[in-house]
Amino acid sequence: MFLSARSPLLVAAGVVPVVLLSLAGIDAWLAAAGWLGLCLVVIAADVALAADPRRVEITRDVPRRVRRGEPARASVTVRNTGTRLLRGRVRDAWQPTAGADPSRPRVLIPPGEARTVGVALLPRRRGELSSEFVVVRSLGPLGFAGRQASIRSRGAVRVLPPFTSRRHLPSRLARLRELDGNTSLQVRGQGTEFDSLREYVRGDDVRSIDWRATARSATTMLRTWRPERDRHVVIVIDTGRTAAARVGDGVRLDAAMEAALLLAALASRAGDHTHLLMFDRVVRARVTRVDGPGLLPALVDAMAPVEAQLIDTDWTAGFAAARALTSRPSLVVLLTAQDAPDAARSFLGSLPSLAARTRVLVGTVTDETPEFPDRPEAEDVYRAAAYARSARDADAVALAIGRAGGEAIAAGPDDLPPRIADRYLALKAAGRL
Repeated sequence: MFLSARSPLLVAAGVVPVVLLSLAGIDAWLAAAGWLGLCLVVIAADVALAADPRRVEITRDVPRRVRRGEPARASVTVRNTGTRLLRGRVRDAWQPTAGADPSRPRVLIPPGEARTVGVALLPRRRGELSSEFVVVRSLGPLGFAGRQASIRSRGAVRVLPPFTSRRHLPSRLARLRELDGNTSLQVRGQGTEFDSLREYVRGDDVRSIDWRATARSATTMLRTWRPERDRHVVIVIDTGRTAAARVGDGVRLDAAMEAALLLAALASRAGDHTHLLMFDRVVRARVTRVDGPGLLPALVDAMAPVEAQLIDTDWTAGFAAARALTSRPSLVVLLTAQDAPDAARSFLGSLPSLAARTRVLVGTVTDETPEFPDRPEAEDVYRAAAYARSARDADAVALAIGRAGGEAIAAGPDDLPPRIADRYLALKAAGRL
């Protein structure tokens, strides 16, 4: 049972009759006890006359998927299977990170009828968020007390990565179309393949003239070229302890997911095959042999439940798992945090074996450059020294990655996804992918 806000008022209202009875010569304590007894009888009667909240049926309508930070709406339908009018409130018990509306809407459900209550959600965390039960309060006819019951009814929604880096995709796709032969900008070089013939225009490279086609036509014909397709892009996301570090408003793992989604969307439109591996000491997520429109849904579904693990990553096993995805990877993108020489020893020791077979990019999410006052205090000086030391260590690791055969790219959480996409396009344009 529960007591409503009217119950204290009912008890407080007894002050007047208790005072009047005491003036009439009746013992005040006896009058107070009598009034409290009357209040208990009224409350017990109200509870007994309230509809039984356990005699309800709960039906849910919950969206299966929603992106983190985007509003969604779920609903709960309550059907009164009892014989009394149900007057009360309904609360859907979602996890706090689901951002559910904290209000408890009132319901008035006659016997045999149902009412639907909407619940606004604003999820703040990836993964599967759930509500295990619905709390129903049934108020008595006098409004002083009622019954309460928790009805088991599970509802779950999978919260996907937000993919905020999608805003960079149109400009990169425009550049890809220029490389792909849909505009007048054509490329020729190692790693390109024949596309089509067109008429020669003054200023074109005369080495691309197709003399056989020219002999068969009335004008000079030119061969056009486009970057090769059907390349394999393997994206490896480190889910070890360094991925749990906070960078900006989120963690490194979230920024790595944004970079992976943007690169995968771009590579898919370029006709390449994309593979995803999320790894620390075991495989946390794997997506392979998925192309076309189903690629991005498969990626976000696989990424959604993965969280950073507070363990060191086994890079020897991770690189072996990456090589097992495809027998001929053209580009391997490692999204990790290699910015401390001592912590990067295992990574740098295993990198040459991978870089000897394919091109490797190492993307690292870094903090934005802090701003220091013109007249710093002691704390600002220590912060500036710590930042300078971290930047020097990161530069040393980047040089070591270059010597091992890879290429290091370091940027803030908002800048890393477009920078990796730009590097992918540059490799395409140069015929190196």
